[in-house]
Amino acid sequence: MEWLEEHKLPLGKWVQRGVDWLTDNAAWFFDGLALGLESVIDTLLWCLQTPPALAVVAVVTLLSWLARRSWGFTLFTAAGLLLIINLGYWIETTETLALVIASAVVCMGVGVPIGIAAAHRPWLMNALSPILDLMQTIPTFVYLIPALILFGLGMVPGLIATVIFAIPAPIRLTHLGITSTPTALIEAGKSFGATPRQLLWKVELPFAMPQIMAGLTQTIMLSLSMVVVAALVGASGLGVSTLRALNTVNIAKGFEVGIAIVLVAIISDRMFKRSK
Repeated sequence: MEWLEEHKLPLGKWVQRGVDWLTDNAAWFFDGLALGLESVIDTLLWCLQTPPALAVVAVVTLLSWLARRSWGFTLFTAAGLLLIINLGYWIETTETLALVIASAVVCMGVGVPIGIAAAHRPWLMNALSPILDLMQTIPTFVYLIPALILFGLGMVPGLIATVIFAIPAPIRLTHLGITSTPTALIEAGKSFGATPRQLLWKVELPFAMPQIMAGLTQTIMLSLSMVVVAALVGASGLGVSTLRALNTVNIAKGFEVGIAIVLVAIISDRMFKRSK
């Protein structure tokens, strides 16, 4: 026991050296990536904050009707967003929404192609599985430290941390959807002379769409669960209000912020969930 402790592997130092090397040799890459992601977030914030709040509420309410064709959900969406405005958390809510939308776009844009590739290459999924497990189980504060060093304070490190935590969901669910495609459908497509590309677009993706959409809703929920963690690295939004309520032991403020987060989560989940 003592011998093992005396001969400790310097894992932490190896990781630190790797981060130091990236800081010294790839700063240009991370600066460019941060600039691009920040531009995306700023564009989303401009779209959400420039119009009057009631106009945004009207547009989201219309989208909720088009997505679900349910008067109950439409009225709930309108009432929930108006309640957020009434409580005084509209700006914070739009900042959180910008972060969630950006993370969802990145996760789906990267995760779906990886899931498709892994479904067609079993060895790739076998190699990815331990990495995906690590991404979701390792404490988020561990990779917040290198994210801060590489990207600095602000929305970008919060976005990076959110993507790392949420991206396993679309990868795994896309892989599940593609691999669950019935063999009979694939054989029928091949018998009609379909190419692998045509099989993917005409057979596998339509069959896997429910799982892919489930990956999207899971990504949104996981992103919302990271708002407080993102606030710790300078990301604005409802997470900042949550931290302030915690630091001041303000029960009323904490409850109001919690209600705002729950409303955003319910509206986002129901809007993108496929109807049966």
